[in-house]
Amino acid sequence: MRPSVQRISTNVLALICLVLLFLIFTQRHPLNLSFISSDMLQNFKTLFLSIILEALPFVLLGVLVSAVLQMFVSEQTIRKLVPKNPVLGILFACVVGIIFPLCECGMIPVIRRLLRKGMPLYVAIVFILVGPIINPVVYASTFMAFRSRPEIAYSRMALAFIVALVMGLLIYRFFKTNQLRSPGSMNPSLPIHGQKPNHHDHAHDNDHVHSHHDHSHDHGHAHSHHDHAHDHDHAHSHHDHSHDHDHAHSHHDHSHDHDHAHSHHDHSHGRTGIAGKLFGILGHASDEFFDMGKYLIFGAFITAVIQTVVDRESLISIGQGPIASHLFMMGFSFILSLCSTSDAFVASSFGTTFTTGSLLTFLVFGPMLDIKSLLMLLSTFRSRFVIALSALVFAVVLVCSLLFERIFLT
Repeated sequence: MRPSVQRISTNVLALICLVLLFLIFTQRHPLNLSFISSDMLQNFKTLFLSIILEALPFVLLGVLVSAVLQMFVSEQTIRKLVPKNPVLGILFACVVGIIFPLCECGMIPVIRRLLRKGMPLYVAIVFILVGPIINPVVYASTFMAFRSRPEIAYSRMALAFIVALVMGLLIYRFFKTNQLRSPGSMNPSLPIHGQKPNHHDHAHDNDHVHSHHDHSHDHGHAHSHHDHAHDHDHAHSHHDHSHDHDHAHSHHDHSHDHDHAHSHHDHSHGRTGIAGKLFGILGHASDEFFDMGKYLIFGAFITAVIQTVVDRESLISIGQGPIASHLFMMGFSFILSLCSTSDAFVASSFGTTFTTGSLLTFLVFGPMLDIKSLLMLLSTFRSRFVIALSALVFAVVLVCSLLFERIFLT
């Protein structure tokens, strides 16, 4: 997927360069840019740079914490902590971000592996939705962005918790089968909630290469044993055959995890021990930082343009609307695709023109669903499930934010 994106980006840049060259050679007079006043340009630069400089430290802190967790906390550790009770599992997923503050980009690959190892779907979805919001890094960035209005930081955590709790109950009630696009260790026809992991498969997952070697050896041994004991015990021979069949399935199920293990350690450059883990942390952190950085720059640019070009009275008329302000902020957050550690600084720039409820909608809906996360969800889950999930997130966030604003913020 990454090479195709790079190819498209290269083609777009080449097209833009050709258009600019055409304009340079065909334009006899310089472009009239008098409509951009010096004050307007100065306001744009000030707002653009202020958003980036305020958000960068929290983006860096977020990717470092995420990289450390990726290297030192295994998926098995998280899976063992999930309660078996559905309600307790949903509550656990709502607050697990406090312990494991992963970024939303690194969270979906982790959740995909946990689902293949038996994590219930409703717990995984709640973790994906609320994990990027309810964590100490995001709380600190929101508190710093709204230093004069700290109630927004508290309200963001509370609203995200309510939305995630409702979403978890809805997923538990209406989606009872596996929704992964490429089912691994789970059968799509089996119920997803309350499902216990396959311990036999898990044991082979820990040592995939040796399992493959042993399988070949055991297979040959089983045949010789079958020939030797054919006249003595037919039932015992049948047992050996079924064991080989199960073992083959185990080998097939964990081929994806084995591939991931290779890619997960690419940043260690062959080093082992503390040095290898340190290089792995730096590699993961740099990848996520540059991935998040481009969205931060894009979001800061669009925000600065809107704040500078759009008339203030027009922004106030949209921002003070009881429904329009929420819908505008939901669409705005979906397009910007900001990281949850930096979106509060963009939202704070609209603090004087938009209602507090619409700002909370922006801060909760964006990390749960944007263009970036939608594409990652489509690569992991079935299309119908992603469409249904997106519709549910939109409706639940809108309704909960409106009720929250009416009850607590008026």
